[in-house]
Amino acid sequence: MAHPHSPPSRHHAPPWAWAGCGAVLGLVLASVLLAPARWLAQALAQFSGERVQLQQAQGTVWDGTARLVLRAGTDATDASVMPSPVQWRLRPRWDGLALTVAAPCCLDTPWRWQARAGWQGVQLQADDLPASASHWPAALLSGLGTPWNTVQLQGTLALHTQGLQITLGRDHWSLQGSATVDGLGLRTVLSTLQPLGSYRLALQGGATPNLTLSTLQGQLQLSGQGQLTQGRWHFTGEARSDEAAQGALGNLLNIIGRREGARSVITVG
Repeated sequence: MAHPHSPPSRHHAPPWAWAGCGAVLGLVLASVLLAPARWLAQALAQFSGERVQLQQAQGTVWDGTARLVLRAGTDATDASVMPSPVQWRLRPRWDGLALTVAAPCCLDTPWRWQARAGWQGVQLQADDLPASASHWPAALLSGLGTPWNTVQLQGTLALHTQGLQITLGRDHWSLQGSATVDGLGLRTVLSTLQPLGSYRLALQGGATPNLTLSTLQGQLQLSGQGQLTQGRWHFTGEARSDEAAQGALGNLLNIIGRREGARSVITVG
């Protein structure tokens, strides 16, 4: 006698299993949304070799504030601190992340960046920043070590960018667009001539990114050229002074480069 087929059994997950899954999902979501700002600070310090640090970080990875500190490296004793805290806001986009950075001391308007991941690496693209909106204290450079901690520059650095795009690969990085830094009314404790003058450092991206140093005005004349080769900068320049200012600038010329008569040869890399 044939037996009728029994209906297939259905296995239902017990209520506690669904509750457990919901709890785990909630914890993961909370960890992402409430990730502390110190995580971002730790990542930046590790990536920069401790040269760029976010100290006293507060808030979350997505909305936070911190003190920006520059230093020469892990074992360096010199450090410089931005006059006001840096504020950031990070938001996901369909094609990556949007970052907004504000610094009341130095930026008249927030600076916006876009981050995207691609097969070449992480691509960072900045909104154009007019020089009139950017005023950074030159004293910040002293935290980067030699020669900045010796020269101890004072004055204002005005940063201007146009189409700036940085791609960070696994073992390389590339640059497109341009950035210009104008050092305005620069002074140093190494010279009685105050101010030294105003100068421009122009960075141009491309297949072989290059640097150009020029003098805008001043009795100390600076010039030079540099290129990015195999991930390292190589720069050669010179410093000269007007004949009338050689007495006031002699000590500085001896320190910033190799003295050759009336000029000082500057070599980096």
